[in-house]
Amino acid sequence: MNIETVRTTPIEGQVPGTSGLRKKTRVFMQPSYLENFVQSIFDATGGAGGKTFVLGGDGRYHNAQAIQTIIKMAAGNGVARLIIGQNGILSTPAASHLIRKNGTDGGIILSASHNPGGVDEDFGIKFNTANGGPAPEHLTAKMSEIAAGITRYKTVQAADIDLSRIGQTHLGGMAIDIVDPVEDYAALMETLFDFDAIRGLFAGGFTMCFDAMHAVTGPYASQILEGRLGAAPGTVINAVPQEDFAGGHPDPNPIWAKPLFDLMMSDKAPDLGAASDGDGDRNMIVGKGAYVTPSDSLAVLAANAHLAPAYRGGIAGIARSMPTSAAADRVAKALGIAAYETPTGWKFFGNLLDAGKVTICGEESAGTGSDHVREKDGLWAVLLWLNILAETKMSVAELLSAHWRAYGRDYYSRHDYENVPVEAAASLMSGLKAGLATLIGQSFAGLAVQAADSFAYEDPIDGSVSENQGYRIFFDNGSRAVFRLSGTGTQAATIRLYIEQYVAPAGDHTTDAADVLSGVKAAAVAVSDLENILGRSDPDVIT
Repeated sequence: MNIETVRTTPIEGQVPGTSGLRKKTRVFMQPSYLENFVQSIFDATGGAGGKTFVLGGDGRYHNAQAIQTIIKMAAGNGVARLIIGQNGILSTPAASHLIRKNGTDGGIILSASHNPGGVDEDFGIKFNTANGGPAPEHLTAKMSEIAAGITRYKTVQAADIDLSRIGQTHLGGMAIDIVDPVEDYAALMETLFDFDAIRGLFAGGFTMCFDAMHAVTGPYASQILEGRLGAAPGTVINAVPQEDFAGGHPDPNPIWAKPLFDLMMSDKAPDLGAASDGDGDRNMIVGKGAYVTPSDSLAVLAANAHLAPAYRGGIAGIARSMPTSAAADRVAKALGIAAYETPTGWKFFGNLLDAGKVTICGEESAGTGSDHVREKDGLWAVLLWLNILAETKMSVAELLSAHWRAYGRDYYSRHDYENVPVEAAASLMSGLKAGLATLIGQSFAGLAVQAADSFAYEDPIDGSVSENQGYRIFFDNGSRAVFRLSGTGTQAATIRLYIEQYVAPAGDHTTDAADVLSGVKAAAVAVSDLENILGRSDPDVIT
């Protein structure tokens, strides 16, 4: 086997965002585009010689071809062993588990998560380190720096590897293990939850609909929910992964999972509705007539985690991303444990998890997880909900009501303004930044500003500082608005506006969320001049 050193030149824009490098699929299909970035990953991590990596993706268009390219580059760079999901498939949490279980040097995950797939849609790549979590900022910055000056990449000429056949093969001196993508993950879930209790729940007539959205979680949910837990056949819908997610948008929220959401609001609703996204790390939970916001889901799971075997000894702490509501903080205070507020991006939870400071983490963007892996985990969240429902004998709506009576309700919503011209998005954010210092005491739409800042985070473990992570505005009625630029898109810009209003335990928790949040929404729009700058009055997506 001859190693080839191929001359190349830098390609503009190879700068990882919140969760890796994401671009349009056709961009990744350009000559040398994928190769340049993969070589930058190997070089930024100290070289690949003698190392072991996990490799897999969410099955979107170009996934299989990209894996063949990476296999040959791994051989060219002296990798000792690759662990690859059968047919190139691995959910993001399953990949994290394989990294940790096998003690590998990291893993390459091909996914654009909840973004659409297809030749004219999105593709992505990210590197997870040896702890199983996304590469930290200093490492992704190094990758970007190397990509900006790259002159060569290494590969070999070889036939494609048969990814469908489980077992070990070799490419030169490199071992390649093709593994069942579901087996190890399913076995892990069985150690965390009381599968007997959940089986009893289903045996007692409990009904459920899980929408896999034609994405990677289909095989996982089918084997675990229907195969191991006894849920009725057909519980998992849209279970077969497709390269373009059947033309859908694999983002589990009331807009993109609308058929499931409408079912749960109808008189034909099963007891539980759930969905997961393109790569299996996000989730949506809906009860009969009861949508659970991601912020509330994090708080409810943290408050009741002790009902599942893995967490019966209690949890060490809770971490949430800054835009996530303060509902989880109230749980942490009641439990007498620490609460941490981090920037958006699962990579910011890694140090806290590794240091044993927290057990459960969550983001407003439908991501929750625990210390079992170093990624958010959509199916884990669904299984913990099932375990809690099995133990409490409550419905989702009853559990939410009980939670609000104990802790109060953080009414919460996220408004996404998508495909915003970059110049307009920059104007809105720069205007907010310039006016932060003068906002205190001013009133907007009848609400006075009590505090305003640009969120910065100092990691309590390694002391690293992350600045400019979003603008927070606190009003005198206890409400809050947050503005952020999304880091997960591939074109134009997305402005995210997060609004929340706390109502104490003795208050009314039954009012429609849009009504409760109308005041803070009006104040946020006024303080930012959003409608004039963006030229639109309504967001594209409300969750």
